[in-house]
Amino acid sequence: MDRHLERDLEILKAIDEGLPLTQRALAERLGVALGLTNLYLKRLAGKGLIKVRDFARKPAVRKRLRYVLTPQGVAEKTRLTYEYMGHSLQLYRRTRENLRASLAHLPEQGVKRIALFGTGEAAELAYLTLKELGLEPVAVFARQADGQFLGLPVRGVAEIEGEEIDRLIIASFDRPEPLVAELSAAGVSRDRLVTIRQLAHPAATDTPA
Repeated sequence: MDRHLERDLEILKAIDEGLPLTQRALAERLGVALGLTNLYLKRLAGKGLIKVRDFARKPAVRKRLRYVLTPQGVAEKTRLTYEYMGHSLQLYRRTRENLRASLAHLPEQGVKRIALFGTGEAAELAYLTLKELGLEPVAVFARQADGQFLGLPVRGVAEIEGEEIDRLIIASFDRPEPLVAELSAAGVSRDRLVTIRQLAHPAATDTPA
């Protein structure tokens, strides 16, 4: 699903929740700049999907958004929700197929110490695929240490090099090439990396997914 459509859907969902919301809070929710959030809102208003109510006169709440969905906006939110669900199901299905193909032969080769890099939905799918093969991740890493995931402490990328692992699954739905380069620069040999998306140049690693 196009990134712009995903943001449209997120904005429509946020407005439909009916809670007071500043543009800054919405920008943080979208993960974009404040100015870009303003442009998104103006574009949705221009398409007739949202409308602006009068702002409250109290200074303390003057900057609160007072957008509401129009009937067209409700219909568009429903359409985008179904489209997003369909896209997600296809993405999850392809991810599971790629992971099974990449990991199925590892147990017979004696590869058992497998770690995850990432803590989102992609990492959850990778975990489920490992469980199907009778494997458990031995560690979870991310760019920075942060809490726990799957009952394991999330450790920073700097700790990977000293860890005895056979494979590191790059658990991300984004293009894997930047992370492959980043982890290689951090000292992780490419033959230990497994991606859940096809690399643009599979020869860059001995274990394409």
